[in-house]
Amino acid sequence: MNKLKDFLFEQGYFCIKLKKTITNHFELKVKINKIKGRFILDTGASNSCVGFDEIEIFGLETEESEHKASGAGSTEIETLISKKNNLKIGKFLLKKAPLILIDLSHINNALTKQNANPIQGIIGADILHKGKAIIDYKKKNLYLKSK
Repeated sequence: MNKLKDFLFEQGYFCIKLKKTITNHFELKVKINKIKGRFILDTGASNSCVGFDEIEIFGLETEESEHKASGAGSTEIETLISKKNNLKIGKFLLKKAPLILIDLSHINNALTKQNANPIQGIIGADILHKGKAIIDYKKKNLYLKSK
């Protein structure tokens, strides 16, 4: 019996199983515009991102962005933005989800050097906030609530 899970279901939350990778990231399956992809969960990323290489795969309509991304390093990263996407994680659906497009090659190079699978994107705090996210680290579950 999982009291947390039962309580959250009563509150309208959906449970998404997370997979812990060899690099200690949580990986999850995400559908963008009905296409499934491999993403990591990053609570420290302010925006959810998709790699430039995935624009055609996910059918993203992009436009120029004033936004410059930055990570733990000091260099700024050029970006594009895609504003009207259907994003689905398990049963959680977010319509008109904005996504920042960035070059993920440096992240994927680091992952593959550690024998981890490359990713197609990052789910960040923006989506977690909209879904009123609760993470159960012990049971490796992400709970999201639709409006």
